[in-house]
Amino acid sequence: MDWTIQLEAVWATAIGMGLGGLVGLERELKDRPAGFRTHMLVAGAAALLVGIGRLALGDDTLFVGTSGQLRVDPLRLVEAVIAGVAFIGAGTIFARHGGDTVAGITTAASLLMVAVVGIAAGFHYYALAAAATVLTLLVLVLLNMCDRLLRRGHTRGGSKDEDGAC
Repeated sequence: MDWTIQLEAVWATAIGMGLGGLVGLERELKDRPAGFRTHMLVAGAAALLVGIGRLALGDDTLFVGTSGQLRVDPLRLVEAVIAGVAFIGAGTIFARHGGDTVAGITTAASLLMVAVVGIAAGFHYYALAAAATVLTLLVLVLLNMCDRLLRRGHTRGGSKDEDGAC
């Protein structure tokens, strides 16, 4: 097997990890249950699994039968990534003691998002992965700032916009 093809998978994994790390840094700075390293590893694992699937597609004996029909769907690797991230994400969600509030849902969602960013990087859709990372950071940072402004205005007797938006 050509080493350059494997190096492309490593490069895609590195890009996925870097982009996931950007989202993880935001979570880390907010002292959330899953931070920088976790987000990097989730995005990197997703990209690497897709890269392995792409490499395996080059080996006709693994996925394509003698009649030329696909024997195994390589997109099942994507399903495996999502199932694994769901398990990790569930671990970040917990109920607060003595209350009805639940914490960690946004972090679990960000883990899912970086997994999808990793999948995009694994398929070599780098612009899509970068754009999804920027959109994720916009949601996490800008909407958090908006939420804080609304809460501050509400606690000082101020009022929210009619639709509750910034």
